[in-house]
Amino acid sequence: MENYFDKHIYFFKYEANIRKLILNYKFNEKSYLYKTFTNFMIKNENFCRIIESYDIIISVPISKKRNKERGYNQSFLIAKEISKQLNIKIVNDCLYKNKNIIEQSKLGKEERKENIQGVYSILNSEKIKNKKIVLVDDIFTTGSTANECCKMLREADVKEIAVLTIAKD
Repeated sequence: MENYFDKHIYFFKYEANIRKLILNYKFNEKSYLYKTFTNFMIKNENFCRIIESYDIIISVPISKKRNKERGYNQSFLIAKEISKQLNIKIVNDCLYKNKNIIEQSKLGKEERKENIQGVYSILNSEKIKNKKIVLVDDIFTTGSTANECCKMLREADVKEIAVLTIAKD
């Protein structure tokens, strides 16, 4: 699989207690955990230096249906807090999820790649053209979601992309 991003920044291996925390954050109405994750990230000076070298922060969008069910987009909460703490511009109206799909977590590696194709689109591309972007997601399992988002961002002539996740499988 070709990567459409330039670097991947993550803090934990997706296992044990971190896995439990992320799953609680995502599926058990524990939206307040975004503070725990972002506080951990922001305490890391090297992380801050890297993030501050980017122009814009964007979160992986979720479908309207999923947002309604969950009540929040877990990646957006993290992006918004990092934006606020590090004074990096957040853009929330460029990358859209235009289809409801089977949750990636319920699929195998090959199925994930197929399931995610054509799911995202770009609007207001002039806001991100020639910019360095941080794309925030919660977990990097196969990378299919992040990569599909980055593929769309590349088509909008983004200069550079760093994917930021809490954990990597």
